[in-house]
Amino acid sequence: MAILVKLSSTVPFALTILSFFSIIAIIESKSFSRILPPSSLGLKREKLSHLHFYFHDIVVGKNPTAIRVAKAPTTNASSPFGAVVMIDDPLTINPDINSKLVGRAQGIYALASQTDFSLLMAYNFAFMEGKYNGSNLSVLGRNSVFSPVRELPVVGGSGVFRYARGYAEARTHSFDSKTGNAVVEYNVYVFHY
Repeated sequence: MAILVKLSSTVPFALTILSFFSIIAIIESKSFSRILPPSSLGLKREKLSHLHFYFHDIVVGKNPTAIRVAKAPTTNASSPFGAVVMIDDPLTINPDINSKLVGRAQGIYALASQTDFSLLMAYNFAFMEGKYNGSNLSVLGRNSVFSPVRELPVVGGSGVFRYARGYAEARTHSFDSKTGNAVVEYNVYVFHY
């Protein structure tokens, strides 16, 4: 009986102590999120940039830049649906592959349509020229390859392109149906700080 009386008198005291320490822990813990003024990160007025370059997707040749890394059991020449390709494509100032290199397109694309030749593209434009050297733009979207003009969203970036958003227009400059090699002209319009 004495043990029962002793326990019942210590329970409220223990709960009071536990509540006190919980309140202190909440007060001292850092919050999950907070609102910052853009100037605290050095962000100034937003800019709109236009970039123009050529993307060289080399599937066949001495030094391919697009390599198939996976395919579905049903993927074949007449139905390429399900093929996945890893890319490290050069970006040049002119359609000639030997013109000035301004960056590389690095990422993946997958043949994502059963009815037409449309790609799901997820890649970065990794730039290596001038003030853009070391900066990236991230692109994620659908590319209906045989449409005259395709628009893909720019979903982010790094370096000069932090907080980037915009779009990339792709136009096929040349395509070799025997090899699959292509040169694609890109006009990219992007807001960034």
